[in-house]
Amino acid sequence: MPQWRLDTPQQTLVLATEGIMPQVVYWGAPLPASEDLEALALSQVSDLTGGMLDRLPDLSLCPLPGSDWQGQPGMALSEADGHQITPRFRFDHAEIAPDALTLHSTADGLRLSHSFRAHPTGVIAMTTALQADRPVRLHWLAAPVLPIPALGTEMIDVAGKWLGEFQLQRQPWSVGARLREARTGRSGQEHPPYALFPEPGCTNTAGKVRALHYAWSGGHRMVAEEMPDGRRQVQFGQAWGAELETSTQFQSAELLAAVSDSGLNGIGQTFQRDIRDRVVTWPDPARPRPVHYNCWEAVYFDHDLATLSDIATRAAALGAERFVLDDGWFKLRDNDTSSLGDWTVDLRKWPQGLHPLIAHIHALNMTFGLWVEPEMINPNSDLYRAHPDWVLGHADQTTGRNQLVLNLGLQAVQDHLFEVLSALLRAYPIDYLKWDHNRLLPVVDAEQTRGIYALMARLRAAHPLVELESCASGGGRIDAGILAQTQRVWLSDCLDPIERLRIQHDAALFLPSCVVGSHVGARKSHTTGRAHPMSLRAWVAATRHFGFEMDLRALDTAEAQTLGHVTAWWKANRDWLMRAATLRLDSADPAVLAEMQVSEDGGRFVLASAQIEMSRQILPKALRLTGLDPAAHYEIRLMNADDAPPQSRAKCALATGPLRLSGAALMAQGILLPVAWPASIWMVEGIKI
Repeated sequence: MPQWRLDTPQQTLVLATEGIMPQVVYWGAPLPASEDLEALALSQVSDLTGGMLDRLPDLSLCPLPGSDWQGQPGMALSEADGHQITPRFRFDHAEIAPDALTLHSTADGLRLSHSFRAHPTGVIAMTTALQADRPVRLHWLAAPVLPIPALGTEMIDVAGKWLGEFQLQRQPWSVGARLREARTGRSGQEHPPYALFPEPGCTNTAGKVRALHYAWSGGHRMVAEEMPDGRRQVQFGQAWGAELETSTQFQSAELLAAVSDSGLNGIGQTFQRDIRDRVVTWPDPARPRPVHYNCWEAVYFDHDLATLSDIATRAAALGAERFVLDDGWFKLRDNDTSSLGDWTVDLRKWPQGLHPLIAHIHALNMTFGLWVEPEMINPNSDLYRAHPDWVLGHADQTTGRNQLVLNLGLQAVQDHLFEVLSALLRAYPIDYLKWDHNRLLPVVDAEQTRGIYALMARLRAAHPLVELESCASGGGRIDAGILAQTQRVWLSDCLDPIERLRIQHDAALFLPSCVVGSHVGARKSHTTGRAHPMSLRAWVAATRHFGFEMDLRALDTAEAQTLGHVTAWWKANRDWLMRAATLRLDSADPAVLAEMQVSEDGGRFVLASAQIEMSRQILPKALRLTGLDPAAHYEIRLMNADDAPPQSRAKCALATGPLRLSGAALMAQGILLPVAWPASIWMVEGIKI
């Protein structure tokens, strides 16, 4: 019985076969190098009883009815004429390389290949590829199928909506299948491609948990199934029917696997490190992440050189380093009903083009970024009138935000978009494109996703110093697939800091702070109507890739001083902050949401503790920290003691000056923060002595 293993410092994956298709016999915490893999595989052989077949079908890397599998299949395939194919694959051979493995199985002119690679970041990445000796029709193909141990009682997946992304859902395991399928054509707010499988007692800071992230930006599908015999499987792949054409070759996207024995934070640290250090390609890795100013919520479509020059001057005075001109700059674009697709500068608003504004921005020592939405088209546009055949879907489809989608599966569309975007990048010194995607796709088509990857890769090759941001109605396209082409994501269109806190907190299970754009919004939120103090708005944004997005002319003196202070602090600390691990804290008070940014070398941290609503008890409860060296001592300091409300009458020790405590004390007993009003935040800085 051949066996194979892959290891990272965080996990071990062991596979074995008896001649039929290979299966995973162990996925979990690291095993000793001396582990007897044959004995391990034999230990997973089950007994039989009544009411069963005379052999227990394998939970293989691709379980299939042709191999007696009675649960959800890992592949659905038919001949080009529609006749169903039910192959019985047999293991053929293995290709073995350092930290990499590919297992090939064959049947009836088909070759199924399962590939695995263990990365230094801690993830194991895996894909499934299918080759056929004739054109076939693929309905469904899972990335390598993994078993889930029976000890866990629940799974955690992710849902959401516009203005409310990254909502964690806990679902109990039970006999049967849980299906999550995104059929909107993008990874989506509704069903983003993540799942966690905790064991009992798992919290943010302790316990065992496994997690998966499917690196695909289009329609996708997850199946988590418990069989009547007690075994569990999880599958990820493109959405059912996403391959619209017959072919001789198909491949899943990468499925990224992580394991933690230090709670949910261990998963977060692994995925954060993997995105930051492996997935994202940085145009200039040595360049500090710049402070953004985006003009959208200041002027919307009302563009005017004098107004925007004035705002740019104010932004630079507050510390901004990149000025982003948002929607409204191109031909006849006065609202969202027209002109998408016509990517030429509107000479009514900009009679000399964008050059005067950019010159002013450069004179202020800021770089220039530009908003685009290349995949979309308005019916009221010159491009649509010239090429209605370039639209994805039926001619009489319902619009979304008054727009349709261009068919990126057409090479002519990719070529056109490359030329018009390259023309902009040649004409103007643009160092950043905010790339939006505001309409759900009318059909699920994997070619659309492959097309956008190809277009972005082509643009990056031609303009290697230009950064891209993935925005899709806010957080509608955030995954490792799109982050392989971009350097920033717009987590949500909601700048309300209380909403943003929760969204950022849960997204930290998958995303590093350096790619998560977070902006200080207006005093009264444009999406919730709630008003919040500048201190809360600014410090919430300062826990991620910092910027601001408001009408700066509306700031009063105190607000401007606070914003300038937080901006200066963030710039002074960003070098370590943007490589820090974001760790969620387990708060004894449900009214408090808290997290830490801990530097790579463990030498410093920042704690953000937000009072999101009124507490039920009179005084704050102690807050335990995490991720520190228990043997070290830290000097901790309250950074914003002046934000204490009048009700804070007898100052706690931390409010009156720094304290020196061991990591053991900070993690075992925690700290007491001052009394806080709802919608406020305490910031604590810690430095190892």
